[in-house]
Order: sequence, then C-alpha cells, then structure tokens
Amino acid sequence: MANVKRSPWLLHYDGSSCNGCDIEVLACMTPVYDAERLGVENTGDPMQADILLITGGINAQAEPVVKQIYDQMPRPKVVVAVGICACTGGVFKDAYNIKGGADTVVPVDIYVPGCAARPQSIIDGIIQARELFQKRSEEHDAMVKAGLTYEQYKKMKDEEEAKKVAAAKAEEDRREEENNG
Repeated sequence: MANVKRSPWLLHYDGSSCNGCDIEVLACMTPVYDAERLGVENTGDPMQADILLITGGINAQAEPVVKQIYDQMPRPKVVVAVGICACTGGVFKDAYNIKGGADTVVPVDIYVPGCAARPQSIIDGIIQARELFQKRSEEHDAMVKAGLTYEQYKKMKDEEEAKKVAAAKAEEDRREEENNG
C-alpha cells in the first residue's frame, strides 16, 4: 500500500438494509479487525468525508438522502457499495419500494458483495478505496495546480481517452487491411 498524504475520512450510510452488513462494518472498526490502522477515520459529516460506504438497497426515502450526501462530499471522492443489497438491490430488488443498488443513485467505484459482506472483504474494499482516493487526490492536485475546473479536467481526460481509442482502432484496421490485402 502506498502512503497517503492524509488519512481519508469514511462516512457510512445505511440505505435500507437488514443491518447485517452494518454489523459487519462495525466489526471492522473493533480491535479485532482495526480498520483505522489502514489510515481511515470515521466521520458523520459528508463535507469531511472522502469515502462513502453504502450498505443496503436504495429505497424511495434513501434516494434523495444518498444524492445529497454525495453532492456534499468534496472532490476527490470514492463510493463503496457493501453487501449484495447495495451492489444490486439484493433479494429485495423486485420490491415495490426498492430502486436498486447504490449505483442507481450515485456512481459506485468499488463493489463488495456478500450477504452479509465479511469484515475481511469490507476491509479489502476500504483498502481499494484508499488507493483509489490517493490516485484521485494526486490527479486533483495536478488539476488545481494547472488552474482547471473539474469539468475542464474531465473533458480533457475524456478527449485523451477518445484519442487513444481512435488510434487503437485505426491501428487495428491497418493491420486487418495488411492481412487481407
């Protein structure tokens, strides 16, 4: 694991779960698993949070709350869906009041499946989130240093990606022509 410049803050939100995953998330914070040794700290304030950990499916009541929490989080931010309900809607996905998994409301970066997700899997997801947060922090620092807004930076990255895809396609077409001709 690479060293982070600062400890990412983690905010846990329960969409509408049976609380099985919530208990496992709490277990991660006990001395047995000690998730804080990874350099993450808990917060209850979305404006301080860097990593959003969502458990449970998203119902009609939770949808605006999750959106609001996500929007209040500063960039860079990482979203982790913990448990099959947060990943896909789980066994309740066909229920009248369940919208689906967390990705129906906010972009999810890391999925930790399981019913309930095991503490070891949750900690692995937190490690992945921490590494992704570090990478995004470095990109964010470069963006700020260059004086770009997030939208400008994203557009620039999308254009670079489009150029790479176009170049790869052109090379593939050229090779195909050589093989056929």
